[in-house]
Parts: sequence; C-alpha cells; structure tokens
Amino acid sequence: MARQSIFDMKVSKVYPLLLQKVERKGRSKEELDAAIQWLTGYDMNQVDQEMTYRDFFKQAPAMNPRAALIKGKVCGVQVEAIEDPMMQKIRWLDKLVDELAKGRPLEKVLR
Repeated sequence: MARQSIFDMKVSKVYPLLLQKVERKGRSKEELDAAIQWLTGYDMNQVDQEMTYRDFFKQAPAMNPRAALIKGKVCGVQVEAIEDPMMQKIRWLDKLVDELAKGRPLEKVLR
C-alpha cells in the first residue's frame, strides 16, 4: 500500500494525532488550538475537518508573520532550512506542538 502524502491527508486525520501528542504530555486541547490559531488564524471549532492538510495551510486566514521566528529541528531537519514553503508551514506547526509537548509555557511557544 502506498504511503499517503501529508499534503493529501485530511485535517480530520492529522488533528487528532497532534492532540494525542500534547495530551499525552499533560497539555490541553485549548493550548493546541491556541498554537494553531496563533500560526494560521484558524478557530479549530470552525475548520472543515475534511479539508486536506495542504488546503488547510493554503487557505489559512492569517499566517502569523512571526512564524519565521520558529527555529529548531523537527524530524532531524532544521525548520528554517526547509525550502518548500508548504512543508515549512507544516513543520512550523509540528515544532509548536513539540514545544508544547515538552512542557514549554504557551506564552513562549507563541513567541
């Protein structure tokens, strides 16, 4: 069976995985939603869960201009060095989720 690209996955499949990761570390859905809203401008209560992850980022109401301050490694790759703009946005969110899961205060995660 071929692996599905992250770009083509539905938000309904990815979001629960992100939530599971932060909740396993004692963080809340509200904190995850705040990080997503800070980065993309989305209110997760109003997001079309059947949208692809690509469209989720492409149609983001307001990508935060401070997102470029997100630095560090995700899956062994420096997020600031990722050349594909769409993949970089995805990895920015991954980095925020990683920081939440590691116990970093929300105020610092949101830069």
